[in-house]
Amino acid sequence: MRAKVGRTIGGNIAVFFVLSLFGAFFLLPVVFTVVTAFKPLNEIFIFPPRLYVVRPTLANFAWLNVMMLDFWVPLSRYIFNTVFITIAGSVLHILIASMAAYPMAKHPFPGRTVLNRIIVLALLFVPAVIYIPQYVILAASKMINTYLAMILPALQSSLGLYLMMNFMKDIPDDILEAAKIDGAREIRIFFSVVMPNVKPAWLTLLIFSFQSLWVYNGGSFIYNEELKTLPAVMATISAGGAIRTGVTAAAALLLMIPPVLLFVSSQSRIIETMKTSGLK
Repeated sequence: MRAKVGRTIGGNIAVFFVLSLFGAFFLLPVVFTVVTAFKPLNEIFIFPPRLYVVRPTLANFAWLNVMMLDFWVPLSRYIFNTVFITIAGSVLHILIASMAAYPMAKHPFPGRTVLNRIIVLALLFVPAVIYIPQYVILAASKMINTYLAMILPALQSSLGLYLMMNFMKDIPDDILEAAKIDGAREIRIFFSVVMPNVKPAWLTLLIFSFQSLWVYNGGSFIYNEELKTLPAVMATISAGGAIRTGVTAAAALLLMIPPVLLFVSSQSRIIETMKTSGLK
C-alpha cells in the first residue's frame, strides 16, 4: 500500500505560523485605523506610532460631526446618495449578470465560445483602463452629474458575469428539463429554479458589488454637491492636513463598518462560491 500523503505536525505548525504572519500583516492597517480613531491628538503624533491607545476618546467622532454640520448639504443627503447608489447598483448588477450568465451556461448558441473567451480576457483589465471611454460615453449620453453616472458603469463588471456563469454550469440539466415539462417558461425557470440554486454566488457578488460601490466617490462624474457620496465628503475632510488625522480615521472606521458586517454575515457563502467557481 502506498503511504498516505499528508503534512506532519511540524509542517502544519509551520503553515499555521506563516499564514498567521500574513493575516497579521493584512490586518495591521485595519487595527491602526481603529486605534487612531480613538486616539487623542497628543497620542496620534507620537513616534514611533503605537498600535494601542492609552487614553481613548470620542473627540475625533465629535469633531467629525461638527465638520459635517458646517456643510451646506445635510449629512442625511450624503447618506441617502451612498445608500441609494450602493443598493441600486448592487441589485441591478446581480440581476443583469445573472440573466446574462444563464444562457451562456445553459443554452448553446453560435459564438458562445468566443464570448466566453472575451469574458475571461476582460478579467485581466483593471477598471482604470476604461475610465476615459466611460467618461466620453456618459458625457455624450448627458449622464454626467446624475446617479446613472455611478450606477451604470458598475453594471458592466465581467467578474459578476464570470462568477454566475461558472456557478450555473453546475446546476443539473435534469432539473431544468423537469421544469420545462411541467410547463414553466424560461423566465419562471430562471427566478424559481436557477436563482435559488445559485444563492451563494449572488450573495458573494452582492458583497463584491457593495464594497466597490460603498467606497466609490464618483469624483470623475459627479460635481454637484447634492449628488456627492459619503466617501467624497470624507476625502474633503481628510484633505485638511495632518491635524485631521484622527477625524479621518474616525470617518474611515464608520465607512468600514457596513462592508465588514455584510462580509462577516455571508462569509460561509463566499467560501462555498470560491470552491465552486474556481476563483482565487
